[in-house]
Amino acid sequence: MFNHIMLGTNDIARSKRFYNAVLGTLGAGEPILNTNNTGQARLFYRHEGNSLGISEPINGEVATAGNGSTIGFKCTSAEQVIAFHDTAVAHGGVSIEEPPGLRDSAMGALHLAYVRDPDGNKLCALFRVPKAG
Repeated sequence: MFNHIMLGTNDIARSKRFYNAVLGTLGAGEPILNTNNTGQARLFYRHEGNSLGISEPINGEVATAGNGSTIGFKCTSAEQVIAFHDTAVAHGGVSIEEPPGLRDSAMGALHLAYVRDPDGNKLCALFRVPKAG
């Protein structure tokens, strides 16, 4: 459904350190660094057919986090959810909502963790527990 997701940052170097570490827990490698025609730096992370861009705002204004927005990252295990969370916090992110862990939902059992990146963007690490049988 999506081609890419782009998030704004006010500090591209800080974002690179944060996302290199956090996305590394999911197996993503180094981003492609791009500078557009008007001088804004952008990072493009590519992993398993998905793209996440981190960009200085093209309009030159301050980057802000979207109120009500969340970017969800699919994890392969409950342990990967914890690694994502703990790495995010160790690299300048902030743990939010409930502590990481198992939750029951209308979609079944989920291991979840929520953090905000250094620019305030809300991120979720999610592992859907396979149904028995």
